[in-house]
Amino acid sequence: MSQSLIGKRVKVLDKGWIELVDMMPHPDSDISGDLAIVNAARVSFLGESKGDDRDKKLLFYLLRNRHTSPFEMVEFKFRVRAPLVTWWQWVRHRTWSMNAQSGRYTPFQESDFYVPDAWRKQSKDNKQASEGFLDGLENDELTGKLLAHYDEGYRLYSEALDKGVSKEMARLFLPGFSVYYTWVTKIDAHNLMHFLRLRMARDAQYEIRVFAAAIHEHFFKPALPWTAEAFVKYILKAE
Repeated sequence: MSQSLIGKRVKVLDKGWIELVDMMPHPDSDISGDLAIVNAARVSFLGESKGDDRDKKLLFYLLRNRHTSPFEMVEFKFRVRAPLVTWWQWVRHRTWSMNAQSGRYTPFQESDFYVPDAWRKQSKDNKQASEGFLDGLENDELTGKLLAHYDEGYRLYSEALDKGVSKEMARLFLPGFSVYYTWVTKIDAHNLMHFLRLRMARDAQYEIRVFAAAIHEHFFKPALPWTAEAFVKYILKAE
């Protein structure tokens, strides 16, 4: 993995992004994440690398047989900007360590609201899912109403701040589920795979599925190519 992966930022949704802040092992250590996993497994008998072929074979064996503790030796730290509708689901994964931007300290900006590209219809078979989209005219009409709602909420928020209302109370005027927040998050590779398995699934809500897909494609795969290959083979395709 090249040093350039640290600091890489990928755009997600209309105003969101995800950035890799750090990882363990760090690229400067010259030990790849995959090798760190293999070395952790071999510590049981004080061994280390035995060449790419044997190392990769061992890593595949570990994941295939759910020997997962060596995968906890690799960690990713991200900065993520996402709307609250995404974070509402993300925090259900308690294996992530998180620290969030606070609206008590930092005032929100007029553009800090999520605007979907299209309005999804309610699924007929799944009470918590969506399927299909509204047609173009209905879609445009709802988007216009949403933007008007954002404008009015932000106007009232700004008015309250101007009157000297505390930031922690003025934010009551903001449309809650759409507000973008920036978080710092950290997780090990084992629990990240569990997150990706659930949140890249077709029945996951779109607003978190796109973040999971971005992590998988732009960070997980290039940082841990052997692990990512085994993950697809033994975890995703096995379901």
